[in-house]
Amino acid sequence: MNLRHLQYFRVIAETEHITQAAIKLSITQPSLSHAISELEKELGTYLFEKQGRNIRLTKYGKLFLSYVNRALDELEKGEKKVRELTSPSTGVIDLAFIYTLGAHFVPALVQSFSLLDEHKKMSFTFHQGNTKNIIQGLKDDQYDIAFCSYMEHEPEIEFIPLAEQELVVITPKNHPLSELGSIDLKETTPYPMVYFNPKSGLRPIIDSLFARVGARPKIVCEIEEDTAMAGLVSVGYGIAVMPRISALNHFDVDILNISNPSYERFIYVASVRNRYLSPAATEFRNFAINYGKKFFLKTHKHV
Repeated sequence: MNLRHLQYFRVIAETEHITQAAIKLSITQPSLSHAISELEKELGTYLFEKQGRNIRLTKYGKLFLSYVNRALDELEKGEKKVRELTSPSTGVIDLAFIYTLGAHFVPALVQSFSLLDEHKKMSFTFHQGNTKNIIQGLKDDQYDIAFCSYMEHEPEIEFIPLAEQELVVITPKNHPLSELGSIDLKETTPYPMVYFNPKSGLRPIIDSLFARVGARPKIVCEIEEDTAMAGLVSVGYGIAVMPRISALNHFDVDILNISNPSYERFIYVASVRNRYLSPAATEFRNFAINYGKKFFLKTHKHV
């Protein structure tokens, strides 16, 4: 069924006059009459009948008009919504990020982005999770952009390095390891360890670090979220290897640098390859890439 024919039908129903409708629609009267004739053939019934010099809807035309009005109104709402969401100046950005970045990085980034005049009318939806779930959300079109760890065997996803993030060992206060300024991961193996679960993007990274020094951690529990990990360590449940996040300053823990093995841990901007990104989402991704290194350099100087 031709959408334009439905629009013609509604205008004729409003004007009850073919000539007036043709003028309103900026088409010729014969073309309009032909379009309605085609629509009636498709439906198998007459939609209009003559009434003097005008026309009026038949019983079936009135019934059909109620459905046409609802359908066209919904389409117009959808068109308006899509334009709003994808507008370069008023678009909505669906952003996902790992827990590590929720306390400072993402709020600071969004604030800096939104302070610019050309971005003031843009808005966000925010979603947190582990890297595995976030990547699936990207592929399922739930998110436009994500900040997360790198994952192997994800050819659909484009990972762009955003910034380097330091990993540290944290211990409860007055722990036997607390006096060390830095630590070889081998030295942690005698102690119970709070560990990231397999869904975390950090799990394979930390596993590989222990493998490189020929050691196996004594895992006492597995967890997903960084601040919960710090909380368990602070009450003496174990020690942990985790990112150096600013929130650690608010927990009763000691922070040790890792001297061995050497490593690089990056946060990435992730999006689906060859999938359309709205102008607003594209603008934000470019802004985030330029912002990331400055933010991490600044915050790490004060840690």
